[in-house]
Amino acid sequence: MENPFKFGSIVDNEFFTDRVKETAYICNFLNSRNHLVLISPRRFGKSSLVLKAVKQANRKYIRLNLQKVTSISDFAAKLLTEVYNAHPWEKLKQQVMKFRVIPTISNNQVTGAIEIGFQPTHDQRVLLEDVFSLIENAHTEKERLVVILDEFQEIRAISPILEKMLRAIMQEQKHVNYILLGSQESMMTDIFENVKSPFYHFGELMRLQKLPRDEFEEYLETRFNPVFHKQSKELANQVLDYTACHPYYTQELASRMWQISVLTNVMSDIMQSAIREIVETHDLSYERIWLNFNRTDMWVLQRLAAQAELQIGEYRTSTIYSALKRLQHSGHVIYTDRYELEDPFFKAWILTKL
Repeated sequence: MENPFKFGSIVDNEFFTDRVKETAYICNFLNSRNHLVLISPRRFGKSSLVLKAVKQANRKYIRLNLQKVTSISDFAAKLLTEVYNAHPWEKLKQQVMKFRVIPTISNNQVTGAIEIGFQPTHDQRVLLEDVFSLIENAHTEKERLVVILDEFQEIRAISPILEKMLRAIMQEQKHVNYILLGSQESMMTDIFENVKSPFYHFGELMRLQKLPRDEFEEYLETRFNPVFHKQSKELANQVLDYTACHPYYTQELASRMWQISVLTNVMSDIMQSAIREIVETHDLSYERIWLNFNRTDMWVLQRLAAQAELQIGEYRTSTIYSALKRLQHSGHVIYTDRYELEDPFFKAWILTKL
């Protein structure tokens, strides 16, 4: 029997948790000439949602995660590689030969993948202009390409001049729909909502929330039922109480519970057994993470894990606020209606170890 839960990678088909309204909204949005900016904490399923919507809308697309980009020239090369993978080479050949800096194109003998690179140049703007011009010219108004740039806030880390450079190029394009995803909420908000930012109001802003509880409960109960039978509904609710409906960690916990039950036939205390196994699996990773925090961050994390009051006089309000912002930036803390640890298993580790 195949495990019905999947986490840690982009999911689709039967593994995708219902986001019917969001999927329909993005599908409908793609019929316009506008661009979409999608913001949510890490592991909320942004990429999976967007890819499902794009495929459902039957649109041609390319996708690039900017966390994998090291420089402007690398950005141009990786973007051109994605375009190459989406189109027959013959359709692009003539346009590539017009580039001011001709790329090197080779075939990786081990993986079989095409590798594209550019020779170093003092003016990296021409690389981006040529690649984005190719993207524009290879498509039409009726067949606009969807370009998905994941972790878009990384443009500020790649190069301090990239933001202005990219905005100047992208605003002239008519044959592309951009979907820009980001997990650093404060930085993404600054990029798209700060009036002084080059990308101010570039696209419609959409914030992805946690899955509605009733939809998630039905999803879990249906998949639990073949193994847990009458316990399915109760276990689904217990899982959602524990993970606070976080998509990634809910899938991880449900997957481990399903696996324990199938492999050992254990039914009693199944959720606590799964939590213990997950925490033990990540023990060394959590310890390394913990040792990289400063003392203030450690204190804040301990208080959040214990759901204790932060304003008790041990630290100044400004110091606590700075720590919370650092922890949000690093992804360890998220804010919905309150500050909380992003990872419930890290929270369990803190409470157990410390």
